[in-house]
Amino acid sequence: MVNIKVPARICFYGDHQDYLGLPVIAGTINRFIELRAVKNSTNSFVIKLLDLDKKISILVDDALDDIKDGDYFRSCMAVLKENGFVFDQGYNIEISGNIPVNAGLSSSSALVVCWLRFLIAIQEKSISVSDEEIGQLAYKAETVYFKQPGGIMDQYTIAQGGMLFIDTETGESSVLHTYIGTLVIAESGIAKQTLEVLQNARVYAQNAIASVQKSIPDFKVTDATIADYEKYKVLVPDEFQNHWYATIHNYVITRKAQQELQKSKPDTTVLGNLMNQHQQILQDQIQNTPIEMIKMLESAKEAGALGAKIIGSGGGGCMVAITDNETKNKVINAFLASNALNAYEVKLV
Repeated sequence: MVNIKVPARICFYGDHQDYLGLPVIAGTINRFIELRAVKNSTNSFVIKLLDLDKKISILVDDALDDIKDGDYFRSCMAVLKENGFVFDQGYNIEISGNIPVNAGLSSSSALVVCWLRFLIAIQEKSISVSDEEIGQLAYKAETVYFKQPGGIMDQYTIAQGGMLFIDTETGESSVLHTYIGTLVIAESGIAKQTLEVLQNARVYAQNAIASVQKSIPDFKVTDATIADYEKYKVLVPDEFQNHWYATIHNYVITRKAQQELQKSKPDTTVLGNLMNQHQQILQDQIQNTPIEMIKMLESAKEAGALGAKIIGSGGGGCMVAITDNETKNKVINAFLASNALNAYEVKLV
């Protein structure tokens, strides 16, 4: 029997930055996708998605030449075949999990990483693939293959695990301190709008940067300061001003959070304040937070949360709050009282 278990991820700082080649800080939590598989004699991968009550069957020698958008099972197989992997044994497979779907915790990326780990594990000849390489393969199978607008954060974080600072320009990552207080997740019950939000934010941010580089060819966001934002904003058309502001300020916030999380004992008050600053930009400039969720976040902070923000691309989905053991239940109850679908403590893994 083959058993695979893969975690969900939270982006703490740097939302809407990875597709610009800017760094992010993300971590994996104790919510999982689990896969269990046994060999069969059908020459097929017979996949039961238990939570969706859905069954999929894929021939191990499927031609993989007409893969529909979002069919990550086949896109993973196609990407691995391009890299010399072979599939010649059928399996009966059950997949289940407790990651909320379409809610910002990267359930789709967790599924992709889980499936890739399975396909690698069943190779007749053992092949060593690093966690970093699995992240790269997952990004190709989920994002590049279907020409989607997202960056590398989800796949790289889930494949490697822990709390990471990811340089999305180079793909390099470094481990950060996991001390970030007690974490509470709240499910808003509002479906997120991933592709539309990402596409609009990406195009506007890229246009803002391009406007500056047209006049200042050697300008690099990775060298930018708040003073540069002020200095160059006159070069940015009005329609891109919000995303110019978001790009520079979120980058600075992420760098400050990195510095704090590199300390032997990070200050959760500082981290909470940085999270709140990040959220303010997400709702005011990126405009990815529905009014209902803004009210939920404000309720959590009024109940004692040090910081709270929407997770992922936005438009709906989940939220995270930094609390402590004394206030976590108050924060959970505040989320629920403000009409969140669910709220609960999670831990970094």
